[in-house]
Amino acid sequence: MQDDIAGIVATIPPLAGFRGEALRLGGLTNRVYRLGDHILRIPGAGTEEYIDRGREAVMAGAAAAAGVAPPLVWADPGRGLMVTGFVEGVTLTPQGFRDQPGAPARAAAALARLHRSGAVFPFRFELFAMIDDYLRLLAGKDVALPEGYHDVVAEAGEVRRVLALHPAPLVACHCDPLCENFIDDGRRVWIVDWEYAGMNDPMWDLGDLSVEAQFDEAQEEAVLSAYFGGEAQAPERGRMVIYKAMCDLLWTLWGLIQLANGNLADDFRAYADGRFARCRALMGTAEFARHLSAVARG
Repeated sequence: MQDDIAGIVATIPPLAGFRGEALRLGGLTNRVYRLGDHILRIPGAGTEEYIDRGREAVMAGAAAAAGVAPPLVWADPGRGLMVTGFVEGVTLTPQGFRDQPGAPARAAAALARLHRSGAVFPFRFELFAMIDDYLRLLAGKDVALPEGYHDVVAEAGEVRRVLALHPAPLVACHCDPLCENFIDDGRRVWIVDWEYAGMNDPMWDLGDLSVEAQFDEAQEEAVLSAYFGGEAQAPERGRMVIYKAMCDLLWTLWGLIQLANGNLADDFRAYADGRFARCRALMGTAEFARHLSAVARG
């Protein structure tokens, strides 16, 4: 086992007796290792600026209790360390969602189970407040916003107004449905990584998942049908499409924070610029205006 990991593992009671190989897994901001039947998460540099690890541990435990996440074995919020149980399955990717028959529907079923579990998370994931928070954080860093970013945020004021006309009941949501946060065992999908979870409009999870997984129209229909048990109503479908744009507006800033913090896991300049361009393009379509009107009508 690597020396630096061995030193950390020795301080973690449920892992103290482990002497095997620590297998490095993926992760954009954190270091993640498999140690036998356990997963160890070590926080990435700078993540303490925008992630509350104590709150995260509470939500990971609640998600496990709801039956959608692996068991939470141990956590040290002060150091940001977390140990969860290992679940066997395929870690999904956009291609994996295409290759695994039924995977979009199973992911939708997992999200529906979470949303309908009655779990109460100790955080409100509020899109526009988070945009403001991330902008304040970036104001102290040497990184440029994409040209026109503030103009699009101003345009999104109409989105904010429309969403407030018929507020969705807040439920426990994952809020960061990156493909790699879904593990498919062929019968069900497990969801991992609860750093950004909170009480939110459930359609955020569906819209964001569609963006991350690059779903085509047929895959989106499979997700909506599995989630609702039939045809989605126009306002719900509209909120899903709206959030496809809004998640890109938010995660643009997240990408810039990674860039400012020197995260080398990806080209975060390209990541942020691509996200923003996709957001702006969708918001400029007749489809987006039609879905916005459907949400406004309720």
